[in-house]
Amino acid sequence: MSDPLSRLLQTRDWLMADGATGTNLFNMGLTAGEAPELWNTDQPDNIRSLYRSAVEAGSDIFLTNTFGGNASRLKLHNAQGRVHELNRIGAALGREIADASGRTVIVAGSMGPTGEIMAPMGSLTHDIAVEMFHEQAEGLKEGGADVLWVETISAQEEYAAAAEGCARAGMPWCGTMSFDTAGRTMMGLTSAAMVAMVDQLAHPPLAFGANCGVGAADLMRTVLGFVAAGPERPIIAKGNAGIPKYHDGHIHYDGTPELMAEYAVLARNAGATIIGGCCGTMPEHLKAMHRALEERPKGPRPTLDEIAGALGGFSSASDGTGDAAEGAARERRGRRRG
Repeated sequence: MSDPLSRLLQTRDWLMADGATGTNLFNMGLTAGEAPELWNTDQPDNIRSLYRSAVEAGSDIFLTNTFGGNASRLKLHNAQGRVHELNRIGAALGREIADASGRTVIVAGSMGPTGEIMAPMGSLTHDIAVEMFHEQAEGLKEGGADVLWVETISAQEEYAAAAEGCARAGMPWCGTMSFDTAGRTMMGLTSAAMVAMVDQLAHPPLAFGANCGVGAADLMRTVLGFVAAGPERPIIAKGNAGIPKYHDGHIHYDGTPELMAEYAVLARNAGATIIGGCCGTMPEHLKAMHRALEERPKGPRPTLDEIAGALGGFSSASDGTGDAAEGAARERRGRRRG
């Protein structure tokens, strides 16, 4: 394997990814409705600080500030003509920070969903979706991204289009989906169905998994679903820092650094290889996660009861496949610790 992520995966039992992009940028002054990607040119020092904070917390992989950097999303800000520029600069700033770190740190070019519904349910055709992802991928490639990172996808068709866009750019990629609807993605995909889909792609990802969603406990249940399906490639777990709550005019996630440390260890024990945080995950969470992964030996695969006991109950009785969660875990859903 010639790409840096594959080489790193061959030498390590686990890798730590980064935390939240939006939450951290809002704390720096990003306002609601503002496109974070515009900060790549307008506030580059803040983006450098975002990347650097993940590296200093111990992350082996960090995602670029390009989640909404496709033509469809940037059109909402009259910036659809800046796709290549904003992605190139977002990746170049990341390359700068990674190269100065003194160790191998992977710059992952973030590519989120288009925000449109794929045909036949919606109007977005496969060919147009592929071109959107390809355009973004070329900018990230030119900026120096080591790997492309497709995330928060709900539809199988959009995941496949992203895979083709990455292939056209000649880039390795990773891809996660968000299982936020009673154990399924918004478009109905289960964890087992995702494993089957990924294995059939002509240009499969180096690693796959889940990000965002409802909370760390639900994401862990999805990870166990992946493992049960016997995947051929490494699993990614990138869960939110608790549950979002509205407080004093802004959204706050209730997950403590201690809870996220428990989540990180459970994710590793469950079978995830790349472990990070999503919404609400700040540098202090990452530091606690890294310390726990370094200091605590790998244990047995956790049960659903153990996950619920450590992270709080599940948001739904089922993991989306039709099988109910274990009894005690099901009874505790809604109770959270942290």
